[in-house]
Amino acid sequence: MLIHIVARGRIGRSPEADLVARYLKRVTWPTKVTELPDQGGKIPAREANSRLVLLDEKGKDMPSTDFAALVGHWREDGVREARFMIGAADGFDDSDRAEADLLLSFGKLTWPHMMARAMLAEQLWRAASILANHPYHREG
Repeated sequence: MLIHIVARGRIGRSPEADLVARYLKRVTWPTKVTELPDQGGKIPAREANSRLVLLDEKGKDMPSTDFAALVGHWREDGVREARFMIGAADGFDDSDRAEADLLLSFGKLTWPHMMARAMLAEQLWRAASILANHPYHREG
């Protein structure tokens, strides 16, 4: 299953970019990052049999173990692409939300989209490690 992060904004050379690279390098699934300008730009066509996740303030706040289980089910069910969308400063509108398979939140706090990208990369690594019974994730 391809993990595809489609993000608004250019991360450039930054501490956040280093974190994203560090965690995505550890993920054993194929990964791809597509950057788009804050407005406009062509969103890549979705793969057949894909899942669309929007990182959104109105999304579900879930434990890492539940997120890992969900991603694991998608992988086991033959999903070809899990696409994670990170919007610009104004986020997504209701029509975008209606198309998503999951709205995901990193809590009620507001996060800069560059930090959200680093946090997503870490959660993807955490999900992969949970599914592989790696000791990285600790409960409690």
